[in-house]
Amino acid sequence: MKFKKYQHIERIGTTTVDSLLFGECYVFYKIDGTNGSVYLGDDGEIKAGSRNRELSIENDNAGFYAHILQQDSIKQYLKKHPTHRLYMEWLVPHSLKTYEDDAWRQFYVFDVVIDTGGNTDDVEYLPYDTYKPLLEEFNINYIPPIAIIKNPTYESLIQLLDKTGQFLIKDGEGKGEGLVVKNYGYKNRYGRQIWGKIVTNEFKEKHHKTMGSPIINARKLVEENIVNKYVTESLVEKEFSKIVNETGGWESKLIPRLLHTVYYSLVSEECWNFVKEHKNPQINFKTLMSFCNLKVKEIKKELF
Repeated sequence: MKFKKYQHIERIGTTTVDSLLFGECYVFYKIDGTNGSVYLGDDGEIKAGSRNRELSIENDNAGFYAHILQQDSIKQYLKKHPTHRLYMEWLVPHSLKTYEDDAWRQFYVFDVVIDTGGNTDDVEYLPYDTYKPLLEEFNINYIPPIAIIKNPTYESLIQLLDKTGQFLIKDGEGKGEGLVVKNYGYKNRYGRQIWGKIVTNEFKEKHHKTMGSPIINARKLVEENIVNKYVTESLVEKEFSKIVNETGGWESKLIPRLLHTVYYSLVSEECWNFVKEHKNPQINFKTLMSFCNLKVKEIKKELF
């Protein structure tokens, strides 16, 4: 495999991640180290990268590559999972100096991907619940979630910043760098799987691996209730079959058409029903479309 740069994480609130918070979101601690990656090269040897380039022993990103080459756990993991690429934070001093003494010069995995091709975007992100046991088998450090939240509000995420001091930070030394939000079922309007972040020092207000992460239902949305009732498996299959019959077969380029036709059917055929049922609710149709798309992906997951 060749070096691949890690994705840019967008600030929550920007249009690039405008529907990220619709669905089940994993909220992770953001730590203030330097970005690194580890993977097998085409020659079968362990390679490492910084944020922007492949590393060498002479230029190894503050000792990161030299450290990785000494880790038998990494060697054994990649031997078992040769198509995996580990993205991690190498904790060396930057702006935040309040980490526990034994946390420094350690790496903490925050994403695991399967490399599926030659381009930067040709990777498949493994969900946390999938990669966690894979890493634990080899005692590889990783960053756990602060919480798992269904449909979080921006305000509820801001409140979680108070908990960022629970991971690796010395007792009584304040908050961590921030948090990262991942919705594994989400792709933005450009078809990219992308995460969002909130950085602690941008706001003026105010190790639990073994205990697990709390699952929080932050809010119930009328748009989600509508989709759960009216976007049924039979509706999606009906629209899918229509497209296949009209085009003579299925191709991935038809995915936008399927999403559009299911949403069109929901609004055109069921709008009066859900307006009556919910007693003239205030409906955000952009949110309704986002939940509709998620439901189609859930029902026809083999297409995505």
